[in-house]
Amino acid sequence: MTIAYTDPAALKPSAFEAGLHLWSGGDGTSSSAGLDGVTGAVVVTGDGDFGSCLELVKTQSTQSVRWFTQSELQNGQYLRIRVSLKALSGSLPTVRAAATPVDGSGDVVAGLTTYGPEKTFDGYGSVIEVSAIIGGGSRDGVDLAWGQAAQAGHFGFDLTGSNGGVLRIDDVVIEDVTALFLPQMVGTVDVRDYGAVGDGITDDSAAFAAADAAANGLEVLVPEGTYRLESDVTFENAVRFAGHLSMPVEAKLVLQKNYDLRSYMDAFADEAEAFGKAFQALLNNGTHDTLDMCGRRVQLDEPLDVQAMAPNKETYATRRVVRNGQFEAKNSSGWDDTVVTSRATYNPASAYYLSDVENVANIPVGALVEGVGVGREVYVRSVDVAAGSVRISSPLYDAEGTQIFTFRRFKYLLDLSGFSNLAKFGLSDIEFRCNGRSSGLMIAPAGIGMHIRDCVFTRPKDRGLSSPGEGCQGMMVDRCVFLSDESPKLVQERTSIAMNATGNDVKIRDGRFVHFKHSMVLAGAGNLISGNHWFQGDSASNGIRAAGLIISQTNCKTTITGNYIDNNYILWANEHDQYPDQSNEFSFGGLTVNGNIFTVNDVSDAFRFMIVRPHGEGHFLSGVSIGNNVFRALNGNIQRVDDVDTTYAELNWGRTYNVMVVGNVFNAVEDQIRNPLVIKHSQNTAAGTWTVGLGANLPFRATARTVEAVYPEGPLQDDAGTTRWPLSYAEVEQGSSGSDVTVHWETPVKGRVTVTARIDNPI
Repeated sequence: MTIAYTDPAALKPSAFEAGLHLWSGGDGTSSSAGLDGVTGAVVVTGDGDFGSCLELVKTQSTQSVRWFTQSELQNGQYLRIRVSLKALSGSLPTVRAAATPVDGSGDVVAGLTTYGPEKTFDGYGSVIEVSAIIGGGSRDGVDLAWGQAAQAGHFGFDLTGSNGGVLRIDDVVIEDVTALFLPQMVGTVDVRDYGAVGDGITDDSAAFAAADAAANGLEVLVPEGTYRLESDVTFENAVRFAGHLSMPVEAKLVLQKNYDLRSYMDAFADEAEAFGKAFQALLNNGTHDTLDMCGRRVQLDEPLDVQAMAPNKETYATRRVVRNGQFEAKNSSGWDDTVVTSRATYNPASAYYLSDVENVANIPVGALVEGVGVGREVYVRSVDVAAGSVRISSPLYDAEGTQIFTFRRFKYLLDLSGFSNLAKFGLSDIEFRCNGRSSGLMIAPAGIGMHIRDCVFTRPKDRGLSSPGEGCQGMMVDRCVFLSDESPKLVQERTSIAMNATGNDVKIRDGRFVHFKHSMVLAGAGNLISGNHWFQGDSASNGIRAAGLIISQTNCKTTITGNYIDNNYILWANEHDQYPDQSNEFSFGGLTVNGNIFTVNDVSDAFRFMIVRPHGEGHFLSGVSIGNNVFRALNGNIQRVDDVDTTYAELNWGRTYNVMVVGNVFNAVEDQIRNPLVIKHSQNTAAGTWTVGLGANLPFRATARTVEAVYPEGPLQDDAGTTRWPLSYAEVEQGSSGSDVTVHWETPVKGRVTVTARIDNPI
């Protein structure tokens, strides 16, 4: 028997952006008016859901849109119209897929059903889809049964109900679904022919396996119904789902031929379950290393506990990637924070543990730890109920003893913290649409080689990307965008943080961070931060600015290169050090800040771009390079670009060594810093001792420890005007602040000299 079939290209309607003259504002026949003449009908571009699409104002009681081109309907063929829409404003109408039947001459055939099931919008901004199936036969599932009277149709949709609403409509889709009704004619194997019942109760696992075994290269059809599968099922052949599946969490569904999220979403009615089953197959099948979400959006009422979806995998170290889709938080109480307060004891000798924790069983893994002496972004890594202890991600700098801690568990769209170790895992081209309700992504507490690339974190309520342990070891965050939910707020009112990392060797490259309280908090060493733009300003005049990048290790081995650091500053502290006083370990060093653009506007002159904050006594600078940066203030000057926050302790300038501050450009900055510092000094009256003040131009207001050269510019003369060539020597760290140098001459002279001094011992 010849199978009715139409080339998909012939079914594809013209895109609205190709021209509204190709669409009818009536029944689609040549006598009807073009949509380009309908008031309120325009093409828009850049819609977040549809891209280019039709925007339409409903003005008629029944407003029709049809494709002028006829879609041919052959005998035995079934076509489906699908239309995706969303309401923007005004009254909420009713919508339905629809078609105008015509005969071979193009005349309208009267008396036939012309529209499918209706749907009503339940709100603004949410996408709904309407569809209708057209064919000759009156089969279950056929909405427009036209028999032999109609040979073609003008396909589109109708709007009914209240007028005045503004809607956006994606391009209409027409697809051949004949195979759903005539599987024996299109080379498919129906699972019902092998004993599948589809009542949602009977276990159809064996029937599915038998159908797949018999297919031998043909497509397996799962017709309408609900099919219960109690055990694992693997399809070696392609499978098409018209019905849905029901499976226990531990049972796996593996689709070898059409492994992608679209197929799993066809198989399962619930989007979260569909993703869970697809992810479970990703970790339990060696055939595929990537789960393609096919651009689909997974809407969630609560966090996706990813490990719970694959309960047989607590650790995983084979490369796997999830790509090309969206996760979106719906309006639900499932995103509310879990907050627990509990008394606990901290002993710096056990730096990563809280002991004697009351109500320890109630403390959630992944919770943020808050309390006196607790640095930023300290998380609960694990809980030992039997021992009454909590393992934390970073040490506490000043929390020795017993106190009441707060454990605040944010809720994340994608939560990987259930894995004890997850390595070589990647996320690519994913948008985390938090909508101000949820946080974005929490990674596993341990693992190496996490790669997050080309992802967008949109409006996280609390955090964009969180690491509750060392699962960020060697993590790469490339070309990602973090967009805050707090853009309208003043800086001092913001609380959200774009991302943190606790492990070493983190690479953050070519990203964009917008209006968070802090953009990055890095507690590890070996970081490479390049090509990013993070900005955190607000609309206030003389406004407050917060740290954009926080580095919490002293010897951080970190390179910050080629970034645009906008209306925030770099804070370098040791707030994750259980023994914050310097005790013969490496101090503040291993930092290179090179080739960056620093800019700030509408701030007081007290603003600084780089701040060092020692949390304990005795620390010093040892191996710091700040070079070839541009520092610029707008709408007012700032005094200087650098400072030391002495809230907790001073730096020991007597141990400073190997500090380079060279090649920087300063715009609207009063005190321009350099090291080595070359300064000119003039003495107008002959004296044996010259005092040269260097303080304002020494980095971090340090002391002058070394004089490399004192060189006369022109002759040195005595009061009589006689040129002299006296010997000289210099004394460093002079004056009340130690920032002066005195030059002693063999005989009193006057003149002009160039002095080269340093804050450090360069050796």
